[in-house]
Amino acid sequence: MSQILDLVGIFVFALSGALMGVRKRLDAVGMLVLAAMTALGGGVVRDLILNVRPIAFQSLGYILVPVAATVIVFFWHPHVARVMPAILVLDAAGLGLFCAVGTEKALEYGLNPLHAALLGVVTAVGGGMLRDVLAGEIPTLLYDRQLYAVPAMLGSGVMAALSSSGLHGWPATLAAALLAFGLRITAMRFNWRFPVARGVAE
Repeated sequence: MSQILDLVGIFVFALSGALMGVRKRLDAVGMLVLAAMTALGGGVVRDLILNVRPIAFQSLGYILVPVAATVIVFFWHPHVARVMPAILVLDAAGLGLFCAVGTEKALEYGLNPLHAALLGVVTAVGGGMLRDVLAGEIPTLLYDRQLYAVPAMLGSGVMAALSSSGLHGWPATLAAALLAFGLRITAMRFNWRFPVARGVAE
């Protein structure tokens, strides 16, 4: 079940990467690169830091899902763009899932709660950062005006805190993921923004 949820999150992230490729007028190869980086980049970086073989290279599904997402966007990107509100909801779910699972995996490999939470954030937003850099955009993490990284930080922190309190397994993962998901959805619903420096125009 966890792998299925993981692949669903990867699929949604890959859609956003491929759509970025369409906006940047990239060819099919460029779209696939952005899709794969968005979907897999955070997890790969996390696993490399943990000095383990990235999970993306242990199952064929982790490679085929970004390919499938790219094909869908390549042929039907106007339709995909029209259902972006639904995709953003799924993206928020993927954000919550990845930050919780990433933190949990880091804890399993012996990292302290703070470092584990940081790796949880990397898992959730690292792929998006790589996508933005490759596409020539300022990474969202550096101007979190739409509260994207903040929910990941909160979810990862809660996951680390629950684990430190002796709460493990799917209940803790679900609680942390739902918290991050809820904050992200609420920020989207009410258009919450982080402030910029005093005196700087919005």
